[in-house]
Amino acid sequence: MRRQKTYSAQSGYVYQYFYAGHRPFAKDGEAGTEFVFDVSADRRSSTPISVFLNADAVRKWEERHGRQLISTEHYAAAKMALFQAFDERAHPGLMKQDIRIRAADIEAILEGLGID
Repeated sequence: MRRQKTYSAQSGYVYQYFYAGHRPFAKDGEAGTEFVFDVSADRRSSTPISVFLNADAVRKWEERHGRQLISTEHYAAAKMALFQAFDERAHPGLMKQDIRIRAADIEAILEGLGID
């Protein structure tokens, strides 16, 4: 059973979300893992939001740190990128834009989580 979670964003909106799953992606010359979250800002309607974790970004992080990221660390990076988008995007309509995690993003996100 899916568990609904809530996030109170710095934008002033309170989002409800479910983790819907992940799958490989190849888009716009990039490849990696797409994490899909079902998100609502009004408790009446929801929309799928994708967070794209770039495989090159992961590889570069792994080379710098001398180890592989495990699947839960991939998920943690995606979830934190989602939260960052909640905080930075002025209103829920902007959440329909792709959320992409690139090399500099993953470094900052994982450092903030104490993952090295």
